Amino acid sequence: MRSQTVANQLRQEISRGRYQPGEKLNEVQLAEHLDVSRNTLREGFAELASQGLVTRIHHRGVFIAKPTVADVADFYTARAFIEPNALRTADVDVPRLSTIVATAEQALEEGDLVKVADANQRFHRVIVAGVGSSMVEDMMDRILALMRLAFLQVLEAEPEFHAPFVAKNREVMDALERMDFNEAADILEDSLISTPTAVQKYLSH
Repeated sequence: MRSQTVANQLRQEISRGRYQPGEKLNEVQLAEHLDVSRNTLREGFAELASQGLVTRIHHRGVFIAKPTVADVADFYTARAFIEPNALRTADVDVPRLSTIVATAEQALEEGDLVKVADANQRFHRVIVAGVGSSMVEDMMDRILALMRLAFLQVLEAEPEFHAPFVAKNREVMDALERMDFNEAADILEDSLISTPTAVQKYLSH
């Protein structure tokens, strides 16, 4: 397994919420888990560090990143530019988005907040996938992994933080089903502009 593959797999696991912000990574256990040499793992760590997903502290080890208030502002600035433009100009997979929203609504009814969070992340990833650019998708994957780390901090104080986004995604979906891509983009853009303040409130505590 190449170091880039190691980095991608770890990024996916971070994005799924497997690791907590600030958690120390056990190099021996991870090398066994991924079935790679420790040298390859360290190269993977270096790639993740360049993406801001981990931090290496001399003589202490490698730790999962803990996004700050400033980081969140940066994430949402990028997202507010990328995602609405994707809705306005890209070939968005509307049926797949509809399925994801329905899954989130069902999960919310069942009180499965982890599933709600996962569905919300998939919703935004599918929007960006419509652009058809592996480079943009890679950037979005990095942003969403960092966002998951920020949200894990928020969820300690507010477990139902993701719940309101289900209704907002439904609004976006309704506009898409009417083929009103500009309205869908405007709804999403408003949400992405207003959300950082709520996230930052919890991170500043």
